[in-house]
Formats: sequence, C-alpha cells, structure tokens
Amino acid sequence: MKKINQYVVLALSITTLILSSCANKQENQQAAQRPPSPFPVAQIQHKTVVGYETYPTNIEGIINSDVRAKVSGYIQKVFVDEGQKVRKGQALFKLETQSLSQDAGAAKARINVAQVEVDKLIPLVEKNIISPVQLETAKANLAQAKANYSSIAANIGYATVSSPVDGYVGAIQFREGSLVSPGDETPLTTVSDIKEVYAFFTLNESDYLDFLQNTEGKNLAEKIANFPEVSLILANGKTYSEKGKIETSTGQINQNTGTVSFRAVFNNPNQLLTNGNSGKIKIPTVYENATVIPQEATYEQQGNVMVFKLGENNTVSSSILKIKANIDNLYVIESGVKEGDKIVVTGVGKLRNDMPISPQEVPFDSIVKPIEKLFKN
Repeated sequence: MKKINQYVVLALSITTLILSSCANKQENQQAAQRPPSPFPVAQIQHKTVVGYETYPTNIEGIINSDVRAKVSGYIQKVFVDEGQKVRKGQALFKLETQSLSQDAGAAKARINVAQVEVDKLIPLVEKNIISPVQLETAKANLAQAKANYSSIAANIGYATVSSPVDGYVGAIQFREGSLVSPGDETPLTTVSDIKEVYAFFTLNESDYLDFLQNTEGKNLAEKIANFPEVSLILANGKTYSEKGKIETSTGQINQNTGTVSFRAVFNNPNQLLTNGNSGKIKIPTVYENATVIPQEATYEQQGNVMVFKLGENNTVSSSILKIKANIDNLYVIESGVKEGDKIVVTGVGKLRNDMPISPQEVPFDSIVKPIEKLFKN
C-alpha cells in the first residue's frame, strides 16, 4: 500500500512540474508577443546653467572709526545719541576743562612776565649795558612760555571730542560724569560710514582652487575683476536688493583655518545694513555649454549614479555618470553621456539592460522647465 502511495505522489509531482513548465512557456510567449512599453525619452542638449554656493559673512561699514578722548577728564556733555547721523568735525562729547582753564591762565601770565623781561632787556643791549646773551636767554624763556600755553590751549580744544568722519554713531559707552582718558581700552563710541559696507567671508582651500581654475584672468587681480557679481542673503533669509562685487582677497591660506579671506562691497543707500550684521554671500558658478540631465532621469546603484541610454533597436543600456555639479534638480555631467545621446527621462526604475522600449520623444527643454530660472537669458 505504501508503495502505491509513493507512486501516486511521484506522479502528482511530475504532473505539477509539467503544468508549471507549460505555464511559464506560455507566459514567456505572451510576453514576447506583447509590444514594448512606452517610455519618454529626450535628446541631450548643451545648456548654460548657474549654480550657487553660499558662505557665512560678517558686515562692516567701509569706515569704522573709534572715537577716543585725547585728554583725561570727566564727560560734561554728550551731544549725540546712538544711531544719529553726524558729519566730520561735529562735536560729540564735551569734557570738563576747569582745571585746564586755570592752567591756561597761569601759562598766559608767564608769557606776560617773559615778554616784559624781553622788552626791558632790549634797550639795555642796544646801549651795550648788558650782554646780548641775557637777552637771548629771556627770549628763550618767552618762547618756552608760549609753547606751554599752546599745549594747554590744545588740550582745552581736545576737551571737545569731534567726529573724525561722516557716518553714524554706534553704541555710546560712557555718559555724563564718567572719567575718561586716552589710555582707555574702550572707545567713547564708534562712528561708521555705511553708505557702502564690506562683507567678509572665507573659502576653503578646495573652493579657492576652483575659483582660481574656473575664473578668467592671468592673475588673482584679473580673476577678481572678472568674477561675476555676488548676492547677499540677509539673516531673515531674504536676498538683499543690491548686488555686490568682490574687491580683494588675501590670496594666502590661513594655516590655522585652512581658508582664504575675501572681501566684497555692497552699496547701502537705505542704510539697511550696518556694523555687525550677518548673512551669507551667494556666489554664482557658471557652467557654459554644459551637459545637463534632470535627476529624475537617474538612479543609484552601488554608489554610482546611473542613467538609461537608448540604443539600437530601441533597447536601453545603463551608463555610469560622473557628476560635476548638483544644481537644484539638475546634474551637470562630466562624463557618461554626451550631447546627442537619448536618455529615458522618467520611469527608469522599471527598466533593465537590453530591454526593448517604445520611445516617446519629448523636447529636452520640457524636462528642465522647472529650473528654467537657472538658465542664462
């Protein structure tokens, strides 16, 4: 009985295999008879695109002049307020000068005494009653008295502290009654000229080399002059209305930070920017006549970015791409495809090598339309 059961099981297994084989054969025949699936394809064209890199920046007025006392004294009067616009030479602070005025009176009296002595000796010398040396000594004493008086008078003038430049008053560090002196580490205030502002930023060594290699010019000065205008992203995320221009660079890599310093200048007609503002410098990189493809047309495999190219008999084959830049949803391609190649632009996850498709050609510009703003006009 057991032997009969074994024959039955064996027969059933063979029957199942035969039926399964027939079914697979039938499916393959049906698949071979089905028409290739349609996929949109586009012919690659060269485009000029602009990518952007951003770098943190600090803003300063083109002139930041510390205002300091030239003589010691107590602040008697503060004539201005923080943020006020002032002109060069305008009085900002007045120091107490009572003691200096007393010194000036004494110095003036010494001048008068020395002058009397000189006037008295002149006729005596003319009559050869006394030696001319005595007169010269008296004249020297007069000159010294006048010099002392001039020094005290200058200090009295220094008691009025004036603005060294046109600009805007910063934080006022000392008020009425404060004792100040020329040796103070903290200035009375800072006056900043902010009709233009400087934006300071740094590039790392790699970005700096890219700048040198990709910018037209025989030397650093020419490359800076030829570099396109830059934008400023404010702390609130909005783009500043004025474009800036890179003016200078140290041209040397800081050994401690591995960076190179740059300075850009921006017009500031509405005084929106001031000392201490922060933001980001937005630097364009122009890729002239570059091979570009939308990222949607690619897929990743084992760390490689791949694309399906259309070949003979409308079959597709994969190609590994070498990426030069990533701009929004575009790849700038260094190698792997070239102008004139046709690629599948969507649905690449459904494809495999040597698979036949029914290509539906679409205009290349239509697949990059979402990033139209990146292209030069």
